[in-house]
Amino acid sequence: MAACRKGKDLTRSADFDDALDSFPAKAEESLDPKDWEAFRAEAHRGLDMMIDYLRDARQRKVWQPAPAEVRAEFRTPLPQQGKPLGELLDTFANSMLPYANGNTHPLFMGWVHGGGTPVGMVAEMLAAGLNSNCGGRDHIAIDVEREITLWLAEALDFPRDSSGIFVTGSSMANMVALLVARTDALGESVRKDGLRQTERQLVGYASIEAHACIERAFEMAGVGAAFLRRLPVDAKRQMDVAALRAAITEDRAAGFEPFLVVGSAGTVNTGAIDDLAALADLCAAEDLWFHVDGAFGALCVLSPELKPLVNGLERADSVALDFHKWLQVPYDAGFFICRHPELHRQTFMSTAAYLARAPRGLAAADIWPCDLGPDLSRGFRALKTWFTFQTFGAVRLGATLAQTCHVARHLEALIRRSSIFELSAEVKLNIVCFSVKGDATGEINREIVMDLHESGVAAPSTTRLGGRPVIRAAIVNHRTQTKDMETFVAAAEACAVRILARRAAPVAP
Repeated sequence: MAACRKGKDLTRSADFDDALDSFPAKAEESLDPKDWEAFRAEAHRGLDMMIDYLRDARQRKVWQPAPAEVRAEFRTPLPQQGKPLGELLDTFANSMLPYANGNTHPLFMGWVHGGGTPVGMVAEMLAAGLNSNCGGRDHIAIDVEREITLWLAEALDFPRDSSGIFVTGSSMANMVALLVARTDALGESVRKDGLRQTERQLVGYASIEAHACIERAFEMAGVGAAFLRRLPVDAKRQMDVAALRAAITEDRAAGFEPFLVVGSAGTVNTGAIDDLAALADLCAAEDLWFHVDGAFGALCVLSPELKPLVNGLERADSVALDFHKWLQVPYDAGFFICRHPELHRQTFMSTAAYLARAPRGLAAADIWPCDLGPDLSRGFRALKTWFTFQTFGAVRLGATLAQTCHVARHLEALIRRSSIFELSAEVKLNIVCFSVKGDATGEINREIVMDLHESGVAAPSTTRLGGRPVIRAAIVNHRTQTKDMETFVAAAEACAVRILARRAAPVAP
């Protein structure tokens, strides 16, 4: 290494040649199957297994915990020798498949998880076979990703030359948005000189209902979580625009530099949507970057019934969303789109020698995906999204979104008629939050959710509203039907009755 640092000529020494000669000669082998037809048969068995798994989703429990002896199977030493594919498929079938988190099931309603589709599963297999690195270079996978950007720009009423990039999910997409907004505020030199180049502290704004990843993005970007102003919401759980305007005025008077407003299109707690048109007006007047976290709600644009709810989204500077939620694309498939392509490129483009472009050949093309985001090594996420749009079409996908909202309305009606439960928030989209009547602490709500999980009947989640845990059902899965809500409410009421009876029982002396 010293010789290398001093620029001396490096030649192989006799000792090095002797060391090479000491290795025994071996036949050169790849990792491909020795028997392709035998492999084909096992691969088809695996595919058939997963087709059956999706087909029979209703016939199994939503979730069940893995027994200790199964978990112990995954505490073994590093394997030194290989095993036959068939044996590994057996392990998958017996020790993994029954203990998944369950989001393919119609009664999985925890958090906001998409249910996936058989078409998406096949597309993921095809993408894995191609094994394309979509960080850059001139190959067809990049064109597919660009087509998704064009389609999304059309759906959002964004300019046709908008730039976009697949990322892991909206957490990363929101991080990308913050970095592009930072470039807009401070210029491209911030990448080299950092935040110390400015004399004024950057400040951004989001509601108290905004996703926690916004705060994390402020932390990771070096702006600081203390400089994300979490603003109050109104009775509809929308950001208070008057409070936002006052906060901007106050921060400027104090010497801070407001630069970013993050609106929510479908909050994670209740599905509330900020008044995006009002936020767009304010950001235009105040010269602030207007970003929308539309992790699932931005896709309302695909449904004529739901699109009016996100009026103003088309005026955003950037949008974050997840195709793996409401669009049912298999995980993961997050996306960031920006109406200012040059600012987007300035935020990430690198001049590294190994990323140099050529006038022709595989290294051709001016803009590569690595110029638009933090990743150089990237999988072909666009293919499963492309297959989803092409197989079902935007009209049917939009109708599926509306269908989940209709199912949520049915659940809302059941809760209103219940003698045990009451609604905890307005139902805006596809999320229904409710509570046991009189459960001031929310502890009964928590017990009901845990009991439902362990029974395998349904898997809602909890969230905190009004300072207490409430039951939260996010109807995201395209398989979920109104009849499932009756099963869910009956099971939840039975859990509540058992818990209330247990609490009311006299304590033995």
